[in-house]
This record gives sequence, structure tokens and C-alpha cells, in this order.
Amino acid sequence: MKLEHANNVYFIGIGGIGMSALARYFVAKGLTVGGYDKTKTEITDTLVKLGVTIHFEDDIKHIDNVFLDPEATLIVYTPAIPNSHTELIYFKSNEFNILKRSQVLGEITRQTFCLAVAGTHGKTTTTSILGHLMNVCDVEVTAFLGGISENYNSNLILNGTEVTVVEADEFDRSFLTLSPDFACITSMDPDHLDIYGDASELIKSFEDFSKKIKPNGKLFVKNGLPIQGITYGIEDDSDYSVKNIKIINGSYVFDVKTPNALLENFKFNLPGRHNLSNALIALAMSVEYGLPHPQLAKALASYKGVKRRFTYEIKTDDLVYIDDYAHHPEEINAVHQAVREMYPDKKVLAIFQPHLFSRTQDFADDFAESLSQFDTVFLLEIYPARELPIEGVNSQWLLDKIQNKNKRLVQKSELIEAIKTEYAPVILTIGAGDIGEEVKHIKKALSLAS
Repeated sequence: MKLEHANNVYFIGIGGIGMSALARYFVAKGLTVGGYDKTKTEITDTLVKLGVTIHFEDDIKHIDNVFLDPEATLIVYTPAIPNSHTELIYFKSNEFNILKRSQVLGEITRQTFCLAVAGTHGKTTTTSILGHLMNVCDVEVTAFLGGISENYNSNLILNGTEVTVVEADEFDRSFLTLSPDFACITSMDPDHLDIYGDASELIKSFEDFSKKIKPNGKLFVKNGLPIQGITYGIEDDSDYSVKNIKIINGSYVFDVKTPNALLENFKFNLPGRHNLSNALIALAMSVEYGLPHPQLAKALASYKGVKRRFTYEIKTDDLVYIDDYAHHPEEINAVHQAVREMYPDKKVLAIFQPHLFSRTQDFADDFAESLSQFDTVFLLEIYPARELPIEGVNSQWLLDKIQNKNKRLVQKSELIEAIKTEYAPVILTIGAGDIGEEVKHIKKALSLAS
């Protein structure tokens, strides 16, 4: 079944950030959309308000009859769904057309000018910047985002179908379904070793991805990565480089050296050198696409960020509360650099929820080193996501490795009281699990206490 022949789309795992963006897309196209997810969240609530039917129990009897016609229904699932899932087994047994999320994305982008953002870190922020730049510069763009944009309060930017901007996800080698015109690689640090086994296989997958670019397409790579392409970097000799950096009223002001010119006076409001790098590659791809400097400068200055990417929940003279999705040691290092740059003399409390037993096991020493940089560390229990426990791998084991005497293991039920008793003018919540669901409760408690 071609996508254009489907009248109905049913998602297994519809609450995932990538899946929900596709669900929004098909709703906007006028299709009937429904799905299953394990947990009710703000994302599923938003989809329901758009007319999507969602249930939270893996049982065929809860599926609306409209989705039980294999001739008219496309089934989309995420690799996080186990093969034992009752609904997935049913659809496979009854000859439905079933595609992974990445395959659907590949089909949607194939007939457009596609700009794909790959890398183990920085994908979501870079994609959202690039989508925003294109949209503000009046490009007919659809951008699928891996987070909720602060500018649009959505993980989908829909302003036409001539151009698509997508995250190229290395998990499960999903990005190999794409055929981009332009692509970038922001980083290739080891991750998802439960999938790849070792770092060399991960690097090979990025090499394979680079070969997916269409003829006469362009590949952009962070300076120093072992893949050839148009390079970018900060204050270095890259093809595209940030120059003359200043921090004015908490914002970066800088120039960009391109292969042909010096583009002056960009303003960017997100803190951290990692975010500055993300802004640079989005600008480089936009310049190569042909967008003009004055419009790009105006668009970048209006960019507000992505929820759970160094998001200020509280920002006063006495208290700062920041929430971030960081779930890899290098991402935690980037958060630390940003917070120290902005608040160099203030005590920082970091609350971290490890994500996946396998990732915690693979990078335990690196996690311990990155977390030890903060003044005080609270660890929550590991969020398992799709995994079963690994014997001996738990948050107490990780806590014991942290070289910081101001550390403790905290249960979610105790978290707010623990935060209140640990005075810190700068508080961070960090992690990719359900810690994001605690943010509103923490913010409310801190607001009432201040």
C-alpha cells in the first residue's frame, strides 16, 4: 500500500515523540488517525484534542472498527514495541500493511527536497532550528521534530510539502531508510551499544548513512569527525565557522565565516557552546540551500528552543530551575558547560534519572565523571524504557562511582522534599525517562516555596 492510498493510520506507540509528529502530520492530511500507547501523557492528551482515538491497554477489543480494514489502514509501529505485543501480532497475522516509523518517514521525504540531521547528540535542537529558519524564511517546509518546539508548541512544523526537515535517527539504524538531498552529522560518540555492539559498528552506520545522500547532494560534518564533507566548527578553520563570539544579556552574538563571505551579527538566545554549534550547522545548511543572510539573522534571533532542552522553568534573581533531556555523558557535560557559563559562582544541584540499564552499564564511569562536576547530585532509579533489569546495574551502583560527597539516591516520591531541604540557587533535572513528567510538580512546589 502506498501512503496516498491509506484512509486510516493506526500507530502502535503513538505517544512517542517521533510517532506523535507523524500522527499530527496525517491528521493535517485529513486521514483518520488512532493508536495505542502504554502511558497517558501530555502528548497523548494533545493528540486526543486533535481528534485522535487513543487507548492504553494492549487489547484488540479497544481498537475502533475503522482501523480493522486491512485494505484502507496503514499500521505504523516503533522499534521500541516488543514482538510479543498483542496488537502487533494481530495486524501481522491479518495481512495489514505494516511499516516502521522510519520507513514512513522515508516514504514521505522521498518526493521532497529533504534535509536530514544525524548525530548521537544535537539532532532535535538542530532540526528545530533548521525547521524554524526555513519556515520564517517562507520556504514551503514540513519539519518533523524529536521534541516540542517552544516557537510552535508542537513537534511538527507544517508550511507546505516542497521541503522536509527530519531527524535521522541512528537507533535501530533507522536513518538508513532516508535519501536526503542535504544531510549533516553533528556527532558520533558511542551510544546505543545494545543495538550496535561496539563503537566501530556505530561509526560504520554513519558511513552508510552518508552514502544515502542523493546525487549532487551535500554532506555537512562537525570538524574532526572521520567522514568527509563540508565542515563546520566554532572559532576554527572549518568551511563554516563561528567567529567573534560575545555574550550580551545572556545571548550569543557572533559572525559566521562561510566559504565565500563573512556573515555578521547573528543573535542566538540558547546558552551553551553545544547549542551554538547546533545553530551554526542549521545556518550552514540554510545558506547552502540559498536563504539570504538578513532573513536568517532575523529568524535565528526569534528562535526560542525545544522543551526539555535547557528549558528555563523558573528564572529569577534568587532561583533558577532548568530542565534538560540529556541522557548521555557528553550531553551532561554540555549542560554543565552551559550552566557554569551562565551561573559561574552559584551552587548547582543536578537531579539525574539514568535511561536504560544497558546505557548505564556501558557508560557508568563516564556518567560518574560527568555528574561529579556538579555541586550536589540526586540520582533517581534507572528508567528501564524497553529493557529488563541487568543484574548489578542500578542507581546505587552508579552513585557509588560518583566522586562527590554531596550525593544521594532519591525516590520520586521523596524528590520535592529533598529539593526543598537542599538549598541550591540553580536546580537541574536531567534525563530522557519519565522525569519529564515530574517537572510541572517540581516547578509548582518551588514557585509556592519562593
